[in-house]
Amino acid sequence: MKKIVLTVPDMSCGHCVERIRRTLEENGIKCDIDLHNRTVTLDAKDEDEARMKLEAIDYPVKGRIEVER
Repeated sequence: MKKIVLTVPDMSCGHCVERIRRTLEENGIKCDIDLHNRTVTLDAKDEDEARMKLEAIDYPVKGRIEVER
C-alpha cells in the first residue's frame, strides 16, 4: 500500500501531536506522527481529507513524499 509522508512544520510539541492525532482519528484516518521530523504518515487514499483537516486546525501541510510500504 502506498503511504504519504506529509511535512507539518508548525507541529512543535506533544500538544500539537495529540491535536493532530485526535483530529485525524476522529475522521477515520490512521496515521503515524513523528514530532522530531515534523511529519505525519498516512495511507495515500486519505491525503486530501487529511490536508483539509490539518488546514482547518491551523497545521498546514508544506510538503509531501510518497513511499511504498
